[in-house]
Amino acid sequence: MTKTQRYEAVVAWFKANMPVVQSELVFSDPFQLIVSVILSAQCTDKRVNMVTPELFRRYPDARALAAASEEDILDCIRSVSYPNSKARHLKAMASKLLSDFDGQVPSTVEQLMTLPGVGRKTANVVASIVYDEPVIAVDTHVFRVSHRLGLSSGKTPYDVERDLEKHIARSDRPTAHHWLILHGRYVCTARAPKCGDCGLKDFCVYFARNAKD
Repeated sequence: MTKTQRYEAVVAWFKANMPVVQSELVFSDPFQLIVSVILSAQCTDKRVNMVTPELFRRYPDARALAAASEEDILDCIRSVSYPNSKARHLKAMASKLLSDFDGQVPSTVEQLMTLPGVGRKTANVVASIVYDEPVIAVDTHVFRVSHRLGLSSGKTPYDVERDLEKHIARSDRPTAHHWLILHGRYVCTARAPKCGDCGLKDFCVYFARNAKD
């Protein structure tokens, strides 16, 4: 199977079996999404969704969050990973939104990456979900699944991102991130992947190498 054939098979399977997918983060506007994605770094979406209702009740927009103290923000997000640095990033991010973007979340990856606490992965998530930009965010799940399936051998997340975007149609890219992340979260797990339950095993390099006779 060539790489092109592998991509075609994987995308076709996802379209048939996961036609409707979306982020598991709970948000109602672009501001809430970017806050949630910043909080989700090395933290589960489930945990983030537990802390954001109170955070958004207190600070519903960039102006309110920028005016808050780091200590008050920390009080809301204390149970997520790295809460001190995230509180600092959230306040600085909100201030930057006010000063540079009139309080609105910008639409391009380049503009998003000027915000404190926003790296390429976070920028791609926001750009693809909110603005339907043809980019693919590569987190640990996407990185792992892409390697196991044989979609990429890239050494960095950016390398994997370039491989995925080279072979996946622009119209499918905003959805492809969710396909891969959910597959990695629930089937192709880091430890003890559920290969027996995986509909992609016939196309999977990892399964072919590790299948027992």
